[in-house]
Amino acid sequence: WLALATGAPVHSLDLWMTGEADCRERLRAAAADCDLLIVEGVMGLFDGTPSAADLAVRFGLPVLAVIDAHAMAGTFGALAYGLQNFRPGLPWAGVLANRVGSERHAGMLKDALREPSQWLGALPRDAGFTLPERHLGLVVADELGDAMARLDAVADVLAGTPLGQMDIAQLPQVRFDAAPPVANMQPLLAGRTIAIARDAAFSFIYPANLDVLTALGARLSFFSPLAGDALPACDAVWLPGGYPELHAEALSRCEPMRAALAAHVAAGKPVWAECGGMMALFEELATHEDAEAGNVHRLWGLLPGRVTMQKRLAGLGPQQLQLGSHALRGHTFHYSRCETPLAPVARTARPGTTQAVGAQGGEALYVHGPVRASYFHAWFASSPEATARLFGAMPTELQSHAHHDQARDC
Repeated sequence: WLALATGAPVHSLDLWMTGEADCRERLRAAAADCDLLIVEGVMGLFDGTPSAADLAVRFGLPVLAVIDAHAMAGTFGALAYGLQNFRPGLPWAGVLANRVGSERHAGMLKDALREPSQWLGALPRDAGFTLPERHLGLVVADELGDAMARLDAVADVLAGTPLGQMDIAQLPQVRFDAAPPVANMQPLLAGRTIAIARDAAFSFIYPANLDVLTALGARLSFFSPLAGDALPACDAVWLPGGYPELHAEALSRCEPMRAALAAHVAAGKPVWAECGGMMALFEELATHEDAEAGNVHRLWGLLPGRVTMQKRLAGLGPQQLQLGSHALRGHTFHYSRCETPLAPVARTARPGTTQAVGAQGGEALYVHGPVRASYFHAWFASSPEATARLFGAMPTELQSHAHHDQARDC
């Protein structure tokens, strides 16, 4: 949605996962090519470690708090005051009220602020402004034919607010110093072609991860299983995360892709499957509706076992995966669980530690022949060496300990 609204690439900023130097360089590069920078905070302002507030303080980014003011009056002022003053030194721009019922309601909200100058306007409660959601967030903009019309409608209203009427010169100005130079990556994947699934079923791809693979010397070749594309000639395959559960019926009919991947694996060529990519490799997948009706979709069968969607969140948060002497940083976010006779060869841990995540440990890493699969989404730049190993650049230190005596949950 942000890419559609701005017409510019959108990158992730995370002081732990991507690192301060990477954040600084991306901010500097973006600022050199635009008049206005927008950084969207994920979750609440102070949620997570590090949080959006940490990012704002580190780089001097003024915070615009967008507060859902539905059925609220004086409490709006208390929330705004608390957000501004909870952390000393937080750069502050003001507040924008969302889902406001009327002009009178907007006036009550503005009067609730201790500093009226912080009022940057209100957006009315309007079903036409609502963006549809699903279990992993907003519905992807590409799936909605009226996506741009929805954004235009909100922009037209925003243009009439104090925020929308500001001149660029009136907005807070921020400068970003250049990050320290980073050593060039060794071309550990030179001469290798990596085939990458990319469509509505496999859409969770950090653009920066593609940059890392290219910097490592790899040639990238994209294909769409949903469109019926053939698997490109390649040395390795990457199946990213996405929404295979929404396209399970179509994926189950991709017999040529199933056969091509099986031949790829039989030739000893590596596959890295993340979250949704891993789900597609199991033998069976059951959606909520399937589970209630006792039905399953037969998927690609490169991993033994079954994936079942559930309404309860199964994994969320930053994690790291140790691969030999190197650690990959990343995160997990999923609503499914898998049952498989494969034994995990490793599990993810909390950031900066070897402490397992949760009572049953972190996300499992499965190794089945040349296939490596996990619910873990990796940030490749955190360890180019480990990334290169995932795609077969050097002998892996991971050994597959396949025990088929009992099913294990991911």
